[in-house]
Amino acid sequence: MSSRIRRLSFWSIVVGLAVLALKFSAWWLTGSVALFSDAMESIVNVVASLAAWYAIRVSHMPADENHPFGHHKAEYLSAVLEGVLVVVAALLILREAALAFFSLHAIEAPAAGLIVNAAASVGNGAWALVLMRAGRAARSPALIADARHLWADVATSAGVIAGLILALATGWLWLDPLMAIIVAVNILWHGWHMVRSSVQGLMDVAVEAKDVAEIERIIAENSGGALEFHDLKTREAGPVRFIEFHLVVPSEMTVERSHEICDRIEHAIVEAMPGTRAVIHVEPAHKAKHG
Repeated sequence: MSSRIRRLSFWSIVVGLAVLALKFSAWWLTGSVALFSDAMESIVNVVASLAAWYAIRVSHMPADENHPFGHHKAEYLSAVLEGVLVVVAALLILREAALAFFSLHAIEAPAAGLIVNAAASVGNGAWALVLMRAGRAARSPALIADARHLWADVATSAGVIAGLILALATGWLWLDPLMAIIVAVNILWHGWHMVRSSVQGLMDVAVEAKDVAEIERIIAENSGGALEFHDLKTREAGPVRFIEFHLVVPSEMTVERSHEICDRIEHAIVEAMPGTRAVIHVEPAHKAKHG
């Protein structure tokens, strides 16, 4: 799976460059500031894909003496960088749109430009679908962030195309810079969301509630011979989940027997949730907290 994720991250760069070329061609054909704003976001896509490619390579490096828990959080850094770049792109677009309001001009070769931009958007949408499926399967924050950004790009491209068609139909040239401003505001919101969610990952956010419930179920079903478990804690680091909890066993139970129970629980958790690492602290009966 890791080799496939690395290949996809590399091809994201190639796809991003192709889309960038198409979108700048659409802007060059038309002179539309809205299409320029769309092309500007594609620059961010390429830079973000480069960052994601590097972060994924780092995140899959084996643990070493200085990083005994691995390098998994590198993907979150890539996602944070992508969010920051998105915000910068949005601010640049706002500047261009504001200037365009004071120098309105007719859109040249509109049909050709819109067709080229639409083709680029279709390619973006198809690739975003591939990345989202792979990212969710591998629990890769970098790929998921890249896919979400591409989906946002597709949505804004659709809005730009619709706005330009309306501008051409009505002759209202001010719709062109207005669409650019709407695109920029949408990009700003998306960039903020990306930064916020990625920072949560860097701060050791707990796994989702439904996954916690599944972990508790697995422990309960595979802890036969133990008395109880408590103090379950979880955190996520990219594609890896870390969990720890206390397992209370009868005071007279041997170390070998308690170790067998722990092995059984760990195997069941990893089988149900690949990429999970469990630390179990065994305690004697008087440490029980329930009943």
